[in-house]
Amino acid sequence: EVQLVESGGGLVQPGGSLTLSCAASGFTFSSYTYAMTWVRQAPGKGLEWVSAISNGGGGRYYADSVKGRFTISRDNAKNTLYLELKRLKTEDTAMYYCTKNAGPWSGDALDAWGQGTLVTVSS
Repeated sequence: EVQLVESGGGLVQPGGSLTLSCAASGFTFSSYTYAMTWVRQAPGKGLEWVSAISNGGGGRYYADSVKGRFTISRDNAKNTLYLELKRLKTEDTAMYYCTKNAGPWSGDALDAWGQGTLVTVSS
């Protein structure tokens, strides 16, 4: 069974930083078979694609709203996906979900989701 467990969310002031982690199990995270994606949902709004990383980590993609502030990475030896959030804005407040792509490309469908970790940006 695929499991994705996010951690690292919390309350942070505008301009601050956080690093989210996603521990993956139940599939071969380190086999260079699957891309991984972060998706967020702000209160009262729909899902927003945030960032994706290809199976080997060489391709990294970002939404315009986070480009230059967020960094996605993966440690295939630790079966862990990361999202580093910097220069946070109040509009970054959302539940952040770690998701698994069905294949090696960032455009492949999302076929597994974590439970989410809440990021609140507020003074």
